[in-house]
Amino acid sequence: MSDGANDTPPFSCGYVALLGCPNAGKSTLLNQVLGSKLAITSSKPQTTRHRIAGIHTDDRMQAVLLDTPGIHDPFTELNKAMVDRALATLSEADVVCFLGDMTELGRRAERGEPILSGSEGHIATILDNVTKPVIFVANKIDIIPRPLLLPVLEAVHQRLSPRALVPISALTGDGVDALLAELATALPEGEPLYPADEWAQVTERFLVEEIIREKIFHLTEQEVPYATLVEVRQFDESRRGAPKPIIRINADIIVERGTQKGIIIGKGGEMLKRIGTLARRELQEVLGCRVHLELFVKVERDWTRTAKGLRKVGFTR
Repeated sequence: MSDGANDTPPFSCGYVALLGCPNAGKSTLLNQVLGSKLAITSSKPQTTRHRIAGIHTDDRMQAVLLDTPGIHDPFTELNKAMVDRALATLSEADVVCFLGDMTELGRRAERGEPILSGSEGHIATILDNVTKPVIFVANKIDIIPRPLLLPVLEAVHQRLSPRALVPISALTGDGVDALLAELATALPEGEPLYPADEWAQVTERFLVEEIIREKIFHLTEQEVPYATLVEVRQFDESRRGAPKPIIRINADIIVERGTQKGIIIGKGGEMLKRIGTLARRELQEVLGCRVHLELFVKVERDWTRTAKGLRKVGFTR
């Protein structure tokens, strides 16, 4: 007669790197798994600058998910530092999830082109030297015709021989449970690193900056979002425990050019007002109380190309 305790599956714990090209859906997947807004998302590439850690805990595992900047051809010192940070995450991870954007890979399959080419081919070459388990995550299956999925999966299997091939839609959640099941078996056995109710390794100030930056991505065009930095100058929560709780936040939006400042402010201040309104609404949900938000726009010429500017966003190049 077996001991019931011995029938309990082992608990696994470790770090999972989410790797992929810009706009592959890494941040959307992170938010879907966590069931909460941690990483900012946008239809524009290169939205994520930092390595963001989200913590998923269930009865099988604790997976610390590391969302990384997209792998791309860097064109400024900031972009170079972003790519370096993404690649450095591989040394910390116990499992690597390579996210493929099926809207692009599916088109290549349809045209009969090499599927793992360009930036995806570069990532495949990087993964040749990685000894950790690799899971290929075919994302955005809600957008492409299903017949295009099989040739992509076959090409990736032939090129990389990953531990698993998992089709998902990070946006709708389709297939995400299957991905979590794969992670539970791929991660090493071990005790949880964090309390079960902890879901993020970021500060509220960081979330404030990222949510404001997301609204700028959504509302502005061309080079403006990429030249934008948000810095919280004041985060006054002295009345958070009051009968009518409120948090007062002052933040600077920093750009590289006077023309960009004009775009952020907009005619009669209309664009800045829209950014502030959308950010405040979401911040009130995230922070759980009323928020008074004041935004100021400043110019720091070529901040994305200077050592001082890189330090502002946590890089030391």
